[in-house]
Amino acid sequence: MSDRWYSEAVVYCLDIDTYADSDGDGVGDIPGLIGRLDYLARLGVTCLWLHPIHPSPNDDDGYDVTDFYNVDPRFGTLGDFAELLHQARNRGIKVIIDLVVNHTSDQHPWFQSARSSADSPYRDWYVWSEHEPADRHQGMVFPGEQHETWTYDRTAKAWYYHRFYKFQPDLNTKNPAVRAEIKKIMSFWIQLGVAGFRMDAVPFIIERTEPGDPNPELDFEFLTELRQHVQWRRGDAVLLAEANVEPDELPAFFGDSGGSANRVHMLFDFMLNGRLMLALARQDPEPVIEALRDTPALPEGGQWATFLRNHDEIDLSRLTAEQRNQVYEQFGPEEHMRIYDRGIRRRFAPMLGNDRRRIELAYSLQFSLRGTPVLRYGEEIGMGEDLSLHGREAIRTPMQWSSQPNAGFSTAEAEKLVRPVIDQGEFGYEQVNVTLQRRDRNSLLSWFERMIRTLREAPEIGGGSTTHIDIPMPPGVLAHRADGPSGTMVFLHNLGTEDAEVDLSLLQSAADLPIDVLSDRNYDDVGKLDKLKLAGYGYRWIRLCRSWSL
Repeated sequence: MSDRWYSEAVVYCLDIDTYADSDGDGVGDIPGLIGRLDYLARLGVTCLWLHPIHPSPNDDDGYDVTDFYNVDPRFGTLGDFAELLHQARNRGIKVIIDLVVNHTSDQHPWFQSARSSADSPYRDWYVWSEHEPADRHQGMVFPGEQHETWTYDRTAKAWYYHRFYKFQPDLNTKNPAVRAEIKKIMSFWIQLGVAGFRMDAVPFIIERTEPGDPNPELDFEFLTELRQHVQWRRGDAVLLAEANVEPDELPAFFGDSGGSANRVHMLFDFMLNGRLMLALARQDPEPVIEALRDTPALPEGGQWATFLRNHDEIDLSRLTAEQRNQVYEQFGPEEHMRIYDRGIRRRFAPMLGNDRRRIELAYSLQFSLRGTPVLRYGEEIGMGEDLSLHGREAIRTPMQWSSQPNAGFSTAEAEKLVRPVIDQGEFGYEQVNVTLQRRDRNSLLSWFERMIRTLREAPEIGGGSTTHIDIPMPPGVLAHRADGPSGTMVFLHNLGTEDAEVDLSLLQSAADLPIDVLSDRNYDDVGKLDKLKLAGYGYRWIRLCRSWSL
């Protein structure tokens, strides 16, 4: 793996509390996760992203933190976490953790002190207003569940700001003491051994919030400070940021106007994600082509993180209302499948009707596009969702390891589980689990293992350039290529149902014994690239040439 390890990584994200329970209390824990590291290594994971691990009242699934310097006792101890880092490193897996510092829990000692007195040393660690702000009902992140961004606190006798729920007061990052504390938090975990951070809600971390101003200025220099601080503590540490903003605003998160890559290393590609969903719904690659064409140029070292499903809803807010309705019609036709007037709260397999061909096609496309792929736990076995659960908890059900009680997740009584396992229908754990699929060479899990192995043999996908091959194509077919120092790969994906034939003979002069390295079925040899067959929902990864000079 190159020095910029993140460009060739395979990232796997999970919630510790729903992954593996080692002590039978119904809650997943760190020792349980350690016991599953060999599974992740076999899958091909090189980076493990953990959702919030800190102590929390859990009113927002751990994103309401009460202590940034410790581990939730439900999961284990700091000693357990240090052992996790050690054991992951032994298997070639780096670990990054969620950094949730745009707000705290209202139970955090800092906020409790801040609200107790105007003279508290922590008063200015949060954002206050003596009078009701004019923008009190603007800027909500969770429409329908959240009704204001300023809440009056009777003890403080003032209004406090919260971009998210009212039990998550925002930290005041204009305050030098808060900025210093955030750096101290990052230093602590880097010293313990984490390889970096997934930074939650980055635009809100750098907002210079003032009462009455719903569109505050963003302080990008704070990102520059954090990048510099992290790099001095650990040279290969990575900052993976969540910033769902307009395309023309994205480059500023990577670096300054001079073109320096001096801010975050990676950004989640929300624009591509929405376009992927639209392309799959329409069975037309044009939205993906548009996304590739409109992607802002990144500074050297900047990287996209691609995903189909993450821990939140599928966010369609970057699509037009008409486009969003097209995706809803295909993948979220019922109202209870949708959330926040912008997204879908479903797992990918049920969204695609559990059609194995379409599932493979979608993930083949994601993993072959530019950037670093991120995979949500359970997607590799085609887990389903539980729409009876509240909000985004629908896709946060326990991992399905076997057909044993509670899906092998825990030995606790069912009613003690952190969330119920899926035990009914075609996605119930007796039909969908790791043990069954591990025994089946043709299972989805086996396919993911093969696909990820192939990806890791093609570093030009993550570390090179990606280009749409702009020649006439049959309806529904996307052709693109990845070029890098290691060689060139060509990819064909048929988003439609009809078989197709593709002529890529214009690439023959650059080919050196081209060969299929991954495909949905056995096709004839690629020959002169002029008669490439492609089934409906089919895909082909073709090694065009390889450089042996590395």
